[in-house]
Amino acid sequence: MLLDGKAISNKIKEDLTKRVKNYLVKPCLAVIQIGNNEVSNIYVKSKEKACNQIGIYFIHVKFEEDVSEQEVINKIIELNNDSYVNGILLQLPLPKKFNQYKLLNLISKTKDVDGLTDINMGLLFKNHNNLVPCTPLGIVNLLKEYNIDMVGKHAVIIGRSNLVGKPLAMLLLQEDATVTVCHSKTNNLKEITKQADILISAVGQKNLVTKDMVKENAVIIDVGMNRVDGKLYGDVDFENVKDIVSYITPVPGGVGPMTVAMLLSNVVKNYEKNQ
Repeated sequence: MLLDGKAISNKIKEDLTKRVKNYLVKPCLAVIQIGNNEVSNIYVKSKEKACNQIGIYFIHVKFEEDVSEQEVINKIIELNNDSYVNGILLQLPLPKKFNQYKLLNLISKTKDVDGLTDINMGLLFKNHNNLVPCTPLGIVNLLKEYNIDMVGKHAVIIGRSNLVGKPLAMLLLQEDATVTVCHSKTNNLKEITKQADILISAVGQKNLVTKDMVKENAVIIDVGMNRVDGKLYGDVDFENVKDIVSYITPVPGGVGPMTVAMLLSNVVKNYEKNQ
């Protein structure tokens, strides 16, 4: 059965739209982009479109790649101090000359709607969730929407990034799953993935997960987004895996829409908290 992230994200956005309609002042998201990365341009436009759909005011701050780091710092501080702005997002990846760690951690923990500052990550690791990274949050919400039990289940995550793998491991532990995190140095990957009741791949490699790596009736979450010859593929060999599993996310239409929905949800959550 398909885990339809698009349908669930639409349901979430409908709820957010109803809530936002009742606000006298609309919530506001500010996205800071540096340079002209083609993929980033697409992502920023999709975020702007989603904000417009539900009534969130969208500010796009776009700098040329030759901007000084100090100018970006000044803008982050300005947005931190702007009471009208409810969320600040630094579009990644940044051009190599910029210190991503430094810039991310300048964002106020109360406006960090991507959940990537050290403070919000630390709160997540101590089970005191404030703002949580959007993709892991979207995955857990998708599993809940389909009433997929996580308690005691063996969840295997391929990928240990700060954006997906690590925070997702923490969220799944909070749901009482037993979690294994695999990565590029993992030995016997196939043996581990074959044990997974819930298998999540967040690597970015087409057809990394093949049929012989998957347990029958497992739940598969494919976070991969790989563009090959103009077509989008996930990390999972979807056509050969789909018939042996109980649930699987499509690419596109699975995790991606949930990530955007969680971003919008974080902005609205922040707005409501500060009213």
